[in-house]
Amino acid sequence: MPDDTAFLDATAQAELIRRGDATPAALVDAAIKRIERLNPKLNAVIIPFFEKARQDASGAVPDGPFRGVPFLAKDFLCYRAGEPLHMGARPLRDANFCAPNDTYLSEKFKAAGFITLGRTNTPELGTLPTTEPDAYGPTRNPWNPAHSSGGSSGGSAAAVASGMVAAAHGNDGGGSIRIPASACGLVGLKPSRGRTSFGPDLGDALGGLVGEGVLTRSVRDTAAILDAIAGAMPGDPYTAPPPARPYREEVGRKPDTLRVGVLSRAPGETFEVDKDCVQAAEGAARLLESLGHAVEASHPAAFDDLETARYFTTMYATNAARMLELLGLLTGKTIGQDDVDPLNWALADMGRQLSASDYLATIDWLQSYTRRMASWWAGGFDLLVTPTLSSPPPPLGSFNPASEDPNLVGMRATRYAAFTLPFNMTGQPAISLPLHWNAAGLPIGVQLVAAYGGEDLLIRVAAQLETAQPWATRRPQIAA
Repeated sequence: MPDDTAFLDATAQAELIRRGDATPAALVDAAIKRIERLNPKLNAVIIPFFEKARQDASGAVPDGPFRGVPFLAKDFLCYRAGEPLHMGARPLRDANFCAPNDTYLSEKFKAAGFITLGRTNTPELGTLPTTEPDAYGPTRNPWNPAHSSGGSSGGSAAAVASGMVAAAHGNDGGGSIRIPASACGLVGLKPSRGRTSFGPDLGDALGGLVGEGVLTRSVRDTAAILDAIAGAMPGDPYTAPPPARPYREEVGRKPDTLRVGVLSRAPGETFEVDKDCVQAAEGAARLLESLGHAVEASHPAAFDDLETARYFTTMYATNAARMLELLGLLTGKTIGQDDVDPLNWALADMGRQLSASDYLATIDWLQSYTRRMASWWAGGFDLLVTPTLSSPPPPLGSFNPASEDPNLVGMRATRYAAFTLPFNMTGQPAISLPLHWNAAGLPIGVQLVAAYGGEDLLIRVAAQLETAQPWATRRPQIAA
């Protein structure tokens, strides 16, 4: 097959197969060839499953909506029995650790018909908003390989942006789908808390801060894949309310006139947001206004609560302490300071010094913060528009905890993700859209946030913006 499928979205690739114009084997083979050609430049795919993928494509592929479409999984959660699971961590890589069972999410991707070609790069334990783990080296941004692809789903983002595959798995505990979507010019939706299952091994992840999803190049792919992976599974501790209709039916459905708030300054005006990011958000606001929506400068007052970073750090620190314990259990060795990067060690050390009371107080604060944030939407607003990030994708090496005080790196990372992390804490759905590129040719994402359970509205509006200001024909510097 000629390599003319690289920038077809997953929906279009699935349609080729349904019509008989392509086979799963041909699409998989073409995607493998693209990965082999592009990956040496980008380092997005770190664990290939090429021969297994070819076998899967030649066999009985599940007859789901994406039957035969090539796919990649982030090397963090979403695992399959017997396959490597390293999470960017040298101890797991060196032990050649493999997952003991399938997750429900991986089973749902398989049932949808996706054929997984490998696992993508992620920062160590998913902690940083850039993908530069010591275990596997940096993933490069296809728009400019000297810059970060974002994190922690940066490998998946670079793979999709460059045309290796049309869609790839990601997860988001502080912006880890939306950050790389912004950095690589993609669509990235963090669903509502409880929309997807973490079973059978977990009830939730990071105390409910993490959401599972995908990175894509089209809103319709994001919607249809969410249909395929959403929904409660046995034993889930909670689940988001089901949508009124399939998410894919929201694409092309004109939204009502919406009341939209716009925010382009930092929480509490504690630092200056890069002008490119301000321009991106304000441009999106003007576009929404031109489409008939009521737009005004407004945002939840709780967004300016400067205690947010403290409690977010507490959640990450206690999680880091637990993760290092888990690494020890999985590898059969005591994890020491030299086994992980300085930031994860510092976070774990902080977490070990926190008490159960500290953790429970943090949960109480998060629940109060969520109610304060939610009151803005309950008060009459439908959407909040912000920049996805506070600055364009930085040069590689900008978040290197081995070269300076890791606490300073952590503070800088929190500032970079200042617009994304609050909505992990509240569990609200948020989407990053590629609506702006700066003068240097780097993508600048715009974030839309809805009330809890409002993925349907986000998809409806995102599709409207995609039609009004299309991005599908844009190509990065390194592309298939």
